[in-house]
Amino acid sequence: MKVLVIGLGGVTNGGKTTLAEKLMNILPNCAIISQDDFFKPESEVETDERGFKLYDVLDALYMDEMVTSIRNWMKNPASSGVVTEEPQNTCDNLKNVYILIVEGFLLYNYEPLNELWNRRYFLTLPYEECKRRRSTRVYQPADTPGYFDGHVWPMYLKYKNELEENASMQVDYLDGTKSQEELLSYVYSDIIQELNKLRE
Repeated sequence: MKVLVIGLGGVTNGGKTTLAEKLMNILPNCAIISQDDFFKPESEVETDERGFKLYDVLDALYMDEMVTSIRNWMKNPASSGVVTEEPQNTCDNLKNVYILIVEGFLLYNYEPLNELWNRRYFLTLPYEECKRRRSTRVYQPADTPGYFDGHVWPMYLKYKNELEENASMQVDYLDGTKSQEELLSYVYSDIIQELNKLRE
């Protein structure tokens, strides 16, 4: 049995969840773990001097629990309960390969996660497009006025810069303004190549 752990990180509203779900529908034995499921309750998230809840930082998440969930899946993917039905076109030689897609906005800045990835993708958006998309979404708790410019975007740039400065980190940057079909096609064929390497 072989496992493939795929990171799908990047900017808020970049299309990570949509892409992860589309991939899950066409890849064999594929499951998703979402970083959003590991947010601490609002009462445990720090507030800065401007009154902004600091959600876009690692401290707002139970990262150790997330690592544990991924490791547990890797140990026994078949019994994780999150394995989907195999697509009909799956070749026999992929029957014993399990794929986990981990999607979230802060995947590659936490050292214990970095030893787990087989492939890393990072979705980017220009500022204006990201702000426009973010304004159409409803969050719990809701974004307060100035939150995007005061916290969300600066934190995205900070973590993205950290990533780009880390020369040892192999990351495939994806343009989130491209169509969902284009992104899906690119990542899907890349993962299939990775699966073929595993089989060799």
